[in-house]
Amino acid sequence: MASNDKVFAMKFTFVYPMLIQKAERKGRSRAEVLEITQWLTGYTPQQLEDMLLTDINYGDFLRNAPLWNPASSKITGTICGIKVENIEDPLMQKLRYLDKLVDELAKGKAMEKIKRS
Repeated sequence: MASNDKVFAMKFTFVYPMLIQKAERKGRSRAEVLEITQWLTGYTPQQLEDMLLTDINYGDFLRNAPLWNPASSKITGTICGIKVENIEDPLMQKLRYLDKLVDELAKGKAMEKIKRS
């Protein structure tokens, strides 16, 4: 199994709480992480909450996103030493987009800037 496959196979219920914790450690809120995720993926807050009660994996969470935000192409920068705009695997790029947005939130960036508005 390729390392990307391992990441995509991880349970959403394992990964998403870590993103929330990362933001909360820096004084940001769970609601803000949900807002970013909703903006990026098109999931409603209720759909996100419901997914935390399922065994969906992270790959399927990303693949099944109802409406990927077209402004996501404006997300640039480095995450884990890799420029997100240069990631060739579309699913891995989506995963890194969410990572990057949570990083920006944790670093204190304003929500309007995170959402590229």
